[in-house]
Amino acid sequence: MNATIYHNPRCGTSRAVLALLTEAGADVTIVEYLKTPPTVADLSRLYARAGLRPRDGLRMSEPAAVALADKDDAAILEAMATDPIVIQRPLVETERGVVLARPPERVLTLL
Repeated sequence: MNATIYHNPRCGTSRAVLALLTEAGADVTIVEYLKTPPTVADLSRLYARAGLRPRDGLRMSEPAAVALADKDDAAILEAMATDPIVIQRPLVETERGVVLARPPERVLTLL
């Protein structure tokens, strides 16, 4: 199985999800989204596949994300693409779908 993880190696949750994927034998593509931010189109597609609104993917512990809470989806997506620290992680995509893997065990629904 192929999986793509939008990953921050400094995040314990993200590392735990990557370990679960690896243990399951997935062929994992790692996207360090802080270094290579997803585009607005990528984010829109990922959230749509996950059944989430962009605001559901805001990392509300970040002050910049709190400031976006009352914005529309287009503004949130643009801010995420511009300042990816506001993206909640990790997002994982497989052929079975997309999940925001918080808690890490949510990724098991894709395996």
